[in-house]
Amino acid sequence: MKEKLRIREIRPADCAVIAQAFLDQGWHKPISQYEGYLREQNEGKRVVLVAENEGQFTGYLTILWESFYPPFREAGIPEIVDFNVLVKYQRRGIGTALMAEAEKRIARKSAVVGIGVGLMANYGVAQQMYVKRGYIPDGCGISQNERFLQGGDKVTVDDDLILCFTKKLNREPE
Repeated sequence: MKEKLRIREIRPADCAVIAQAFLDQGWHKPISQYEGYLREQNEGKRVVLVAENEGQFTGYLTILWESFYPPFREAGIPEIVDFNVLVKYQRRGIGTALMAEAEKRIARKSAVVGIGVGLMANYGVAQQMYVKRGYIPDGCGISQNERFLQGGDKVTVDDDLILCFTKKLNREPE
């Protein structure tokens, strides 16, 4: 699949295609989410990388230049967020290709990249991928909705319960 894979930035026509592709696999990701991402890309706040194989949408990720996660924001660390590959295309190198392109683009502006990952089992493949790619925990512990958790805190275990990682990049000239 790798030789047929293409990574490019999102276009207006992609918004409906992406929303429908996730709906078809039972995930509700509204078109408004992608329209918002496109608007933020046009404003220079975010880059949305789309993967396609022979013209078929397979996955995407976004680069948020100013993270909402306080330690990344304060240190000026761009963050890879909302990284998804359609289930039927997982384990085919698409996520790896998206990550490689994102890291290449980030390296033009920053020596470090950040990423957060959920703690539930359905994030296990992503957790393993990040470690294999050289990401290490940022040392701040787990958080939920940009709030750091302490011993004794009661939380709802959901997609917002995360551990954040960073990776040092080889800077590339702009």
